[in-house]
Amino acid sequence: MKKLITAVLSAMIVMTTSLNAGDYLPYNPQDAVGAAAFMKTEAAKETAKTGLEGTIINTYLIGKHMSVADAEAKLKAAGFEIVANYASVKKGTTIVFTDAALKAQAAKPMRSNVAVMRLFVDDQEKMISITNPVYFGKAFMQEEYDHTVFNAELEKINKAFPGLKASKDEWEFDGLSSYHFMISMPYYKEVDVVGEGTNEELLAKAKSHKKGKGLIFELKLSDTTTLLGYALSKRTSKFVKKIGRANAGILPYCLTISDGKATALSAKYYIAISYPLLDMNGFMGIMTIPGAVIKDYEKVFK
Repeated sequence: MKKLITAVLSAMIVMTTSLNAGDYLPYNPQDAVGAAAFMKTEAAKETAKTGLEGTIINTYLIGKHMSVADAEAKLKAAGFEIVANYASVKKGTTIVFTDAALKAQAAKPMRSNVAVMRLFVDDQEKMISITNPVYFGKAFMQEEYDHTVFNAELEKINKAFPGLKASKDEWEFDGLSSYHFMISMPYYKEVDVVGEGTNEELLAKAKSHKKGKGLIFELKLSDTTTLLGYALSKRTSKFVKKIGRANAGILPYCLTISDGKATALSAKYYIAISYPLLDMNGFMGIMTIPGAVIKDYEKVFK
């Protein structure tokens, strides 16, 4: 039975082609060294053309190590707002940042998670890693993805941090909007509901639970929607050490309070989209984490 399951999973998992670092930047279809630098893998599927159809896209942008203070200064100079910084792993800090364009996109129904991007400063491995706004924009906005907006975000990041390289983590651009790890696994919109009540009640509970120690940031997106960065328990957070500190920018985890519900992206989705090279064996090593995330947050909204 184990061999049969392995064979089925192998047939379902999309295999991507390894590309040289730097093959992806920038993503401007008007630029001769932009879209033309991508490797074509299949015919375009999207009606609205971006120039990225049929390409492989990197999850993160990798750069030379710098201090948290220097990274924040560069982000601010580029026009970004620093939302928070968080010790996501030992000798590593996640800087959470946003701007008006991201918040405007995130204010749309079910799109709150696109409000923030992350820059991970790894003081151990001496590098920085930045979430690719085109990758996560496509994944989180799905059919509402506006390439003009997210490509502009990418260009701001490239200008602020010259010489960024493509991460080994990558996925097909065409597959991001409908991404799920495998059959029976959740899609983006299949979120976990961890609390119910009025928005005011839910925010109050988030701020009062353990005297608010878990609340990393609060970002109001509209009159009905607020995005929270909220710490997982120490035990739950250790999954990053097991599957790769390079992507520790996945933390802090986010909660959305909207229309009387507190929700979180399913960990089965969020971990997979953030670690696209993670295979079934890797997931088996953290099989208790999705349930642990739900339990951690249900305690907040009791």
